[in-house]
Amino acid sequence: MPNSKVNAVVIGSGAGGGVVAKELADAGLSVVLLERGPAYGAGHFSHDELHCACDMGRPRAYGPVPPEAHPRTFRTSDREPARVVYPGWDAEYAALTASVGGATIAYGGAAWRYMIQDFHMRSTYGSDNPAFAGSNVEDWPLDYEELEPYYEKAEYGLGVAGLAGADPQAAPRNKPYPLPPLPINAQGEMIAAAGKRLGWTPFPPPFAILTEPYQGRKACVQCSWCLGFVCEVGAKSGTAVTVIPRALQTGHCELRANASVTHISTDGRGRVAGVWYLDYRDPRRPAVRQDCDLLVVAAGAIETPRLLLNSRSRLFPNGLANSSDQVGRNAMTHIYAGAYGLFEREIPHEKGPGPSIAFNDWNHPRDGSIVGGGYMYNFYVTTPLYFAGNRPPGAPSWGKAHKDFQRRYFNRWIHMDSCSQDLPFGRNRIDLDPAVKDAWGVPAARITHAFSEADNRVAEAVMDREEQLLKEAGASQVWRYKNPPGGIGDHQNGACRMGNDPQSSVVNKHCQSHDVDNLFLADTSVFVTCAGLNPSLTAQALAYRTAEYIAKQWKGGAFRSGA
Repeated sequence: MPNSKVNAVVIGSGAGGGVVAKELADAGLSVVLLERGPAYGAGHFSHDELHCACDMGRPRAYGPVPPEAHPRTFRTSDREPARVVYPGWDAEYAALTASVGGATIAYGGAAWRYMIQDFHMRSTYGSDNPAFAGSNVEDWPLDYEELEPYYEKAEYGLGVAGLAGADPQAAPRNKPYPLPPLPINAQGEMIAAAGKRLGWTPFPPPFAILTEPYQGRKACVQCSWCLGFVCEVGAKSGTAVTVIPRALQTGHCELRANASVTHISTDGRGRVAGVWYLDYRDPRRPAVRQDCDLLVVAAGAIETPRLLLNSRSRLFPNGLANSSDQVGRNAMTHIYAGAYGLFEREIPHEKGPGPSIAFNDWNHPRDGSIVGGGYMYNFYVTTPLYFAGNRPPGAPSWGKAHKDFQRRYFNRWIHMDSCSQDLPFGRNRIDLDPAVKDAWGVPAARITHAFSEADNRVAEAVMDREEQLLKEAGASQVWRYKNPPGGIGDHQNGACRMGNDPQSSVVNKHCQSHDVDNLFLADTSVFVTCAGLNPSLTAQALAYRTAEYIAKQWKGGAFRSGA
């Protein structure tokens, strides 16, 4: 027997899903929020860096687990066979946590607004730009000005710390940040001074981490365990400690953890009627059906297209909402373009989260030297294992020499990092593997992705600046890194892009399916292009905007059975 029908089902409780659930519950709709993973809290907190923060071939601490139950396949092009990969295979798997709060439970909290140019890449650089050859670069169907009020709502709803006006490249804003920025650490002071000598503009980057008590939560205690860890004081503003508790307090929202949705059901008119889900903990338990008036899918840029493609029916033989054949296409990520520097002086870095000074001079640079770009900042607090896995070429890797190197340089290095843009290509896609299934018998996602020559040129240009900065700061040795040739990391986006044309996009500017009017997407899968900035705040701003649209339409009588 199905559960009692509700007004809205939201699939996924991360950056977008948590926001939509809260906003719809506030509007009086009955909401069921389904999350495939369990709920983790302070009791699950650990300082185990190998388990939580190091990408060393191990599954993430907060899922998906067990890894063998959640296979995917990966290839760099459709000319090669796809290999089976599991959680812990880094970019090849495209890992995000499976938990209440989604990726925001253990993310780093970077909370950037996209730049004006990010919404107009095609117009900014010209459709005939050689860098765009073969790509599907388009302008978004909305611009920064339309999204600005929702950026503000997200910042104040979460509690974002930053300094308005400090970044001269940033788009205009109507209000300051709700909280002051994180303190500048010793690394930040060094690179800020070096950047000024180079004529660049240093500023404190924005973070969804509380620097003062806010809305009943405590401020950051600057511990060393941030990126990859659950915050033990609740200062990191993930949805599990912000919007989801507020949604539950309304009495209109029910959270069901360990609910892994496998199929979306439609009625005879092709509208969403409900969803089927299985127990994440035990694939032997029978499936459960939940009926609804409308559905919001916020499962991420891998699992959202996978779910839509697995929801085939007589009316949707190629997958739900896929008449355009665009579901899964134009999958994007970031090239993590970074550089490291060793110094002869000690640089204390035990206070978290770590990043305290950023530069945005090489994100859409005014000289037009690159198409797009990325910001750069000093990275999160270094753990011993992370340092051991990212030392310079030729450094000793075993025995006494290894230990001596660790002791000498662990507090004598700076890691500069950047999120560099990845252009959208139709060949970079998520579809269903024809042979591999998960433990519940559902076809696994097949990831096909490779960076283009233009992507790598941008990454190299950003790394040039990072190397220049570290040398100016006094580094005695500098080396650099970037992603492998292909693979989608945890900044996954695209694959169900928004647009005005139903033939070339999956959803409209309100993130509403062109094909199914009571189906919405509220995650990074709707992104049209991949900015050189972290995606979570933009996903949340879009979610606030989408939820507002749904609530207004609902008030006018839309989406109800028979409407």
